[in-house]
Amino acid sequence: STMFLVGLSGGIASGKSTVVAVLRELGCAVIDADVIAREVVQPHLKAYQQIVRYFGTEILLENGEINREALGNIIFSHPEKRQLLNSITHPEIQKEMLKQILKYFVLGYRYVILDIPLLFENNRLTKFMKYTVLVYCDPPTQLSRLMQRNGLSQAEAEARVASQLPLDEKRKLASHVIDNSGDRESTRRQVLRLHARLEDSLDFLWARLAAGTVVAGLGGLVYFLLRHFIS
Repeated sequence: STMFLVGLSGGIASGKSTVVAVLRELGCAVIDADVIAREVVQPHLKAYQQIVRYFGTEILLENGEINREALGNIIFSHPEKRQLLNSITHPEIQKEMLKQILKYFVLGYRYVILDIPLLFENNRLTKFMKYTVLVYCDPPTQLSRLMQRNGLSQAEAEARVASQLPLDEKRKLASHVIDNSGDRESTRRQVLRLHARLEDSLDFLWARLAAGTVVAGLGGLVYFLLRHFIS
């Protein structure tokens, strides 16, 4: 059995969720970093306690959960606070991602897709991917979709887009590009072609080494993989 990792990313309003929906329809294993990011900051967990310690209780909702919008407003204009938040959450997110990768390996999946919004901004993770996929759309379309989706002015939308690495820059870094500038059917056809290509691939990554861990339950190897993954 072989398995490899595929990193999937995009930009704000580029249509990544559309691509992920098609991949899930095809039965692909998709690990959503955003979903995990919400899970690891639930009340009483390690990351939650650290965030409240550093950012204060004013970022909490009445039910005690973290107000993501309030926290987002803080880190959006303060890069040093964004770095602090990342230093708290990223290790916990990566631990959970590794657990899920091992689960899909045991289940015999051909490849696992890691849906990571800032994959190309945080290039520490790209070295673990056999392939990287960018969901692209042309800049005017991206801006228009964002304004319509979020009810933003052009200036507000431009500021959100400018906070990320431009899609044209990410395009140069990706091994595969899905152009979502057109209609959904065009995007779907591209995803189907990509899926067929990945299914036919004979390549694999380090995840194959996890077989020893799964079969023998070697705690030392788990620790080694975890340290290697988050270093």
